[in-house]
Amino acid sequence: MYTLKKSLGQHFLKDDNICRKIVAAVRSEKPQQLLEIGPGGGAITRYLMDLPGVSFKAIELDDEKVQYLLNTYPALKDKIIHQSILDSTVPFEGPFHIVGNFPYNISTQILFKILEWKEQVPVITGMFQKEVAQRVAAPPGSKIYGVTSVLIQAFYEVAYLFDVSEQSFTPPPKVKSGVIRLKRKETVIAMKSVKTFTVLVKTAFNQRRKTLRNAVKPLFPEAILKNEIFGRRAEQLSVADFAALSFKMQS
Repeated sequence: MYTLKKSLGQHFLKDDNICRKIVAAVRSEKPQQLLEIGPGGGAITRYLMDLPGVSFKAIELDDEKVQYLLNTYPALKDKIIHQSILDSTVPFEGPFHIVGNFPYNISTQILFKILEWKEQVPVITGMFQKEVAQRVAAPPGSKIYGVTSVLIQAFYEVAYLFDVSEQSFTPPPKVKSGVIRLKRKETVIAMKSVKTFTVLVKTAFNQRRKTLRNAVKPLFPEAILKNEIFGRRAEQLSVADFAALSFKMQS
């Protein structure tokens, strides 16, 4: 067997109904190449590895879990990438889908890592702490709308699929979980550059209680800052608003 490591944010799924729902959500998108992040004890891996016509890989940092998976599911030989997703290079050539019960302590970092691969990742089906899942899906004006919401929604449509109870895990986490699906937008809104857009969004939300005029003052010429939009707060701006403003930033 294996042990649970709190340092890696491990909570393993034990509810087979939830596993099947996640797998069904993945199958409905008809992936040809599929990466599972954090397979752990293999709760959904055992279904994913046998999907017909799908080239499957899993990425797992924990030595003990890698050994357990290889011993329990010999067919995973040569399909496990033994490292952290945060240090990984692109695992496939061409498009691939991503699925995972993402470790809660680095789930936002994982999303930002996937954004680096967005040209190759059309669909992500992931389980997150419910608060994080809601934040990713949050609309402008919401108290939980922030950096993660804007940066993800600039490139992906977000759908909140279903809640997952604490009792579906071993050990039960202290928080509820949620499964979301991200589908890459066919047309991405025009922005000066991804880097410029990202700097603007992070700067704006870094002081979210201030008006935009005060929060992002160093990024814009003084004349531009007189525009009425700078009297709003960051949470009141849409993705399109941030994208449009990126063109007016000082180079």
